[in-house]
Amino acid sequence: MTQRPATAAPPTRPPAKGMVWVPGGTFLMGSPDFYPEERPVHPVRVDGFWMDEKPVTVARFRRFVKETGHRTVAERPLEPSAYPEVDRELLVPGALVFRPTRGPVPLDDFHRWWEYVPGACWRHPDGPGSTLNGRELHPVTQVSFEDARAYAAWAGKRLPTEAEWECAARGGLEGATYCWGEEFTRKGRYLANTWHGRFPWENLALDGFEGTSPVASFPPNGYGLYDMAGNVWEWTIDYYTGVHPGPAPRSCCAPHNPRSVTPVERLSENGFHRRVVKGGSFLCAPNYCLRYRPAARQGQTEDTATCHLGFRCVLDAHTAEGSWPPPGPARSGDSSSVTSCQRSG
Repeated sequence: MTQRPATAAPPTRPPAKGMVWVPGGTFLMGSPDFYPEERPVHPVRVDGFWMDEKPVTVARFRRFVKETGHRTVAERPLEPSAYPEVDRELLVPGALVFRPTRGPVPLDDFHRWWEYVPGACWRHPDGPGSTLNGRELHPVTQVSFEDARAYAAWAGKRLPTEAEWECAARGGLEGATYCWGEEFTRKGRYLANTWHGRFPWENLALDGFEGTSPVASFPPNGYGLYDMAGNVWEWTIDYYTGVHPGPAPRSCCAPHNPRSVTPVERLSENGFHRRVVKGGSFLCAPNYCLRYRPAARQGQTEDTATCHLGFRCVLDAHTAEGSWPPPGPARSGDSSSVTSCQRSG
């Protein structure tokens, strides 16, 4: 493990409150030591950029909804043509909610602990009857890819690429297992909100939280970014493939893979595009999902909303130094200006 030197100085000041500078440069993306989809390890170059220091919170998302009237995917009626094999009476708005099992179960069937709950949405993340009371500073959940991108556009930012996200999560530590180094704890202190005990039934909550935690409840990484491991998974702009697409020639489009991914690779089994999510969540446990690491990655269908998935936004340096904040619906202090590379996706 080495400390990667910064290759670009930050602009004179953050473009918006709560954003930190991630220096650009070349880093080794992926890991050879854990899951197949994290391979091959390969060099990737990214330009320096600004990133939200914390995931988007319930309070910020509520402001977005209030000002725009946005209705999330989990709140809209389902389109029957997208689910031809499902009884129309069952096509009601809702989202996925985690339900712990009563005891040990085989870990090869996630239906044992995930349930599609009608009425579950960002306002009711655990289903009807659940509220956001006391969760204003928790990361917003039950947001689909479309919802996250809509927020980013409203706020004048964009979603990160997978490579940008991983570069940021590493905090300058080249090749480290975790965002903070090699040891899971530091002097007995837990450094992320993850599952403790035997998943999916025994949650010892040794870090103090059974579900999501308020953002910044744990120390930041080397770049000053909070919750880059655990708490909630985070959306990225990239399409998911079973292995890394590999090195790309230049920094502008290197982290962004839509043009290098075939239509077949973009699709899940039910025909919906899949995007890369990063960071792991409060449901990640060593006996099932040791993915609270910078290199870890999963694919998530774009229409999916769950109780352990959120997002944060980024801003290009040249945009921040130029015309940001842009005219229109963007709000200073929140967050997508879209570059030419992203328009290709």
